[in-house]
Amino acid sequence: MAKPVFKAYSQQQAFLLPPNLEELIAANHPVRVVNDIVNTIDLRLLVDEYKGGGTSSYHPSMLLKVMVYSYLVNIYSSRKMEAAIRENIHLMWLSGMQKPDHHTLNRFRSERLKGVLKQIFVQVVQLLAAQGLVSLKEIYVDGTKTEANANKYTFVWGNAIKSSKEKIKKQLDELWQYALQVAAEERDLPEPPDFDKIDAEKVKETVAQIKTILKDQQQVSKQVKQKLNYAEKNWPAALDKYVVQEQTLVGRNSYSKTDTDATFMRMKEDHMKNGQLKPAYNLQISSNNQYIVDYSIHQTTADTATLQAHLDGHKQNYGAYPQVVVADAGYGSEQNYQYMETNHIEGYVKYNYFDKDRNRKFLNKHPFSSDKLYYNKEKDCYYCPMGQPMQNMDTSTQTTATGFKQTLTKYRAVNCEGCPLRGVCHKSKGNRVIEVNHSLIEYKRKAVERLTSEKGIYYRKRRPADVEPVFGNIKHNHGFRRFMLRGKEKVSIEAGLLALAHNLRKKAA
Repeated sequence: MAKPVFKAYSQQQAFLLPPNLEELIAANHPVRVVNDIVNTIDLRLLVDEYKGGGTSSYHPSMLLKVMVYSYLVNIYSSRKMEAAIRENIHLMWLSGMQKPDHHTLNRFRSERLKGVLKQIFVQVVQLLAAQGLVSLKEIYVDGTKTEANANKYTFVWGNAIKSSKEKIKKQLDELWQYALQVAAEERDLPEPPDFDKIDAEKVKETVAQIKTILKDQQQVSKQVKQKLNYAEKNWPAALDKYVVQEQTLVGRNSYSKTDTDATFMRMKEDHMKNGQLKPAYNLQISSNNQYIVDYSIHQTTADTATLQAHLDGHKQNYGAYPQVVVADAGYGSEQNYQYMETNHIEGYVKYNYFDKDRNRKFLNKHPFSSDKLYYNKEKDCYYCPMGQPMQNMDTSTQTTATGFKQTLTKYRAVNCEGCPLRGVCHKSKGNRVIEVNHSLIEYKRKAVERLTSEKGIYYRKRRPADVEPVFGNIKHNHGFRRFMLRGKEKVSIEAGLLALAHNLRKKAA
């Protein structure tokens, strides 16, 4: 039997000539794409972030290449980047064998790239557009909630603040009424304070007044004295704290104490599949040909409230709004439809019940809903299922959570008593009343006309194959499920690095 033959193996083998890292990297490797792109774009804004004087700094071009390539190969921690620069030949080549530590890398990411990375990203996208890989005229918009680097057990809830303030108001009023009852026989009692709006100063004054009223009274209970002392000591400080917390909330209902910019959102990715609330950010992207054209970070849970700011960012970055915007039903609202029409954007955006309105089973279950009733525009009246006119009652205006004003009109049936269809028509005791938003109805009609056209069907089929795989690639294939940095500004930097890495990874593929 022949003996096996092995290749010579020696760990002490010396090189005749020093090794060249350039020769060890394949010509079509993604690291070369990162290197070439960064060498092509204008980095003057990034260089301007550095002040003169002092010792020499690592070149921002080198640090940017290292940062982008690290995100491209799923290295998100600055400590892991530091280790990889010493071990990974691709990062050794990018860094020119320089070895910045994790403090330098993290400062570059969180401080130097602030306010600069979006311009760098835009330059890269414009290069891709010039090469015909991406179009800025047609975009597909979607969002995903990504967990923040924050403690999910330390939180502040807006509703809890309101409840606590109401509790203080109620207890303060009870103490005041008690004081008046005890001192009922005395004259010249002070006027009762207004408890509709309270602050720390009002609480202090009111407690002091109550103590003055009860000062010489013999029958004051021990519990009331204890409660007054507790109120004097704790309530003003609590109200001052609530003021600061409400300023931090700025329209939100929650935030995390360890990252006050993060809002608690219901996450789909929870391993228990129970939609657990976690501190997170709403990452919005625009895509074309599965490249990321733009990105933005939002603190609101609903996608509806993010579209305008996201598209305004597109105009700011590229000088014009996109000609076509395609999005799912999460973005369908009167405000967004009006915004797109005003800015001459051809929007292929569903509304909430678009798919159900095309479903015959759903239509059969609700044959007499208000949107199925006939409207006579000339007479401004609806006709009930029995053909009787429903007259215009009044028109009112309501303001949405985003500050948008909607006009609503109410119509009431004349006589529903004894109607054979009443049981299936409506459940109210009196005559049926419907509330209609004529503007929204018209926008929905236009949306249906667009979405059901040949062009609209193409965009509807294309949307889930264009934008949704981007999130799947970032989250599932490359394991990015939680931001490393804290604060909206720094999280936006990380989102930009993810977007850059995704685009360059796809270009190199």
